[in-house]
Amino acid sequence: MLVQAVFEGQMRPLISVALALEYEAVLMRPEHFAVSGFDSGEAMKIVTAFCFRGETVHIAHRLRPQLVDPDDEFILETAYHGKADCIVTFNRRDFHSAPKRFGIDTLSPSEALRKLRNR
Repeated sequence: MLVQAVFEGQMRPLISVALALEYEAVLMRPEHFAVSGFDSGEAMKIVTAFCFRGETVHIAHRLRPQLVDPDDEFILETAYHGKADCIVTFNRRDFHSAPKRFGIDTLSPSEALRKLRNR
């Protein structure tokens, strides 16, 4: 899952402490090591790259509750406080219409890629 904003015509990930910790937790799952062939050091390099390349977002206040899955609330909050254009996710179902209330699109990765190519 990525939260993205457009800077100078390019999509750039937004990163918050909660989102960085989520990326780390997900990438450290044994099933992801098995599929990707990565080890923990390589997984941490990916997280570090997101933190380095991403636009840091400070969460000034919470918006909760907004989403079907309370475990995804921090993603919407990162998008909102980072003034994101979109949330890119395979899990669009859990975001339903809540991001739209804040002017944020929810896109699949393929939709985001198409949008980026058309700019």
